[in-house]
Amino acid sequence: MACGALLFVALLSLIVGSWCLPENAELKDFGTNKDNGPPSNTEKKGNRWAVLVAGSNEYYNYRHQADISHAYQILKKGGLKDENIIVFMYDDIAYNPENPRQGVIVNKPNGRNVYKGVPKDYTGTDVNSNNFYNVILGNKSALTGGSGKVLLSGPNDHVFIYYADHGSAGLLAMPTDGDYVYAKDLIRVLKKKHASRGFKSMVLYVEACESGSMFDGILPRNLNIYATTSANPEESSYGTYCPGEDPRVAQEYDYSVLKSTLLSKFPIYFRSKARTNILLFWWLLQHIFTFESSDISDSRKETLQQQYERVRRRTNKSHVMQYGDMSRRQQFLVTYMGGYLSKHSTSTSDISSPLISRAVNQRDTKLHYFQHKLRRAPTGSQEELEARKQLLDEIAHRKHVDDSIHKIGELLFGHRETSNMLMKGRPRGQPLVDNWDCFKKLLKIYEKYCGHFSAYGMKYTRAIANICNIGIPAEKMVVASDQTCSKKPHV
Repeated sequence: MACGALLFVALLSLIVGSWCLPENAELKDFGTNKDNGPPSNTEKKGNRWAVLVAGSNEYYNYRHQADISHAYQILKKGGLKDENIIVFMYDDIAYNPENPRQGVIVNKPNGRNVYKGVPKDYTGTDVNSNNFYNVILGNKSALTGGSGKVLLSGPNDHVFIYYADHGSAGLLAMPTDGDYVYAKDLIRVLKKKHASRGFKSMVLYVEACESGSMFDGILPRNLNIYATTSANPEESSYGTYCPGEDPRVAQEYDYSVLKSTLLSKFPIYFRSKARTNILLFWWLLQHIFTFESSDISDSRKETLQQQYERVRRRTNKSHVMQYGDMSRRQQFLVTYMGGYLSKHSTSTSDISSPLISRAVNQRDTKLHYFQHKLRRAPTGSQEELEARKQLLDEIAHRKHVDDSIHKIGELLFGHRETSNMLMKGRPRGQPLVDNWDCFKKLLKIYEKYCGHFSAYGMKYTRAIANICNIGIPAEKMVVASDQTCSKKPHV
């Protein structure tokens, strides 16, 4: 789960009962929890829709596609038809050579195969920002590849969008280098969808580093949209639950190998009967709420706000945030996600205490992945040589990014002012950048001369925003980037 501490518990918290709503039955608007009683059934009928996006590829990002696949399974059981669930996933995990269970994706130890039946609406290079925007807008003619399925929601419908990926200040990643979902562009699309009466209400969950920056100061409160993010605008999210450090981790996972792997991080390694292999996924707050889901109340009675409070209390390394139309917080979960209805309600107060477990910054995922591969490779083997090269390349890339940003800062601001000018945050409630066109332009200039940002390098997009806010023209950014990187290899 992207960068960290996360929110997908919304979907997981629906696994609570013994029966579910009829498949995509027309939805009565369950309204708000004014008296904490059963929802009203007096509103006009509408349908639920969902857009699920895993914005990454490669096996070390296993978690994103695992989360999206699991989201699909929960929504499907909650009553949504495939025609109302639109899935973006690169689809390079299930049959990846490193996957010890070919054709299987799981999102927890001993978990069932969540990959089975997931629609392959947009895969490979069709997972891109253009298709994402046009799917939301219902604009089939502007799509480039994919199934052609788009969000055809109407004025009485409720829309749920879940985005799991790497992120940074002002943007979310896509699998193709240089392709990003920029905050301003996303808000523009949402405004356009609202103006066309394309939904009655909408909920967005975004799991990514600095995900609060996608909405802070730019998502209006009058669009009937409520957004929750896994982190505030200035912080990374964190992964948690490591084998050997939490008693709830399943015994069949490889404790000894992982405990010897540097900081251990949060990949989980699956021990197959034939050999030790890497089954890389991030077992974050999902596990808590799967493990304790039987304690969660009827999803027709639990509100978005109640859910938010539970997640906020369990998250101790980043700040779960809320944006947009706060009146939506009193709506019931079932309004957007459907779900099982429990036979009885149980207090959730016993599962609201903070989570205590090792947590690691998501920016270091790839580094630790390669470190582990090197440690477990047989001495003198080709596998060891390849793993060492991957690790050294990653270390060199990180150094290149650090050095290039610092050097550009020195050229623009001088040595003494570099750190303060580049990484200074703005007051809460103020957008990341004043001129989003400048932000996009300067970012492209940097990538042209110095190489594309990786998940690690994305932590410096705030520096690009600050360069814009200070008023540095594109011409000076070109000169500084060229001087810094033109004679160096883009690693």
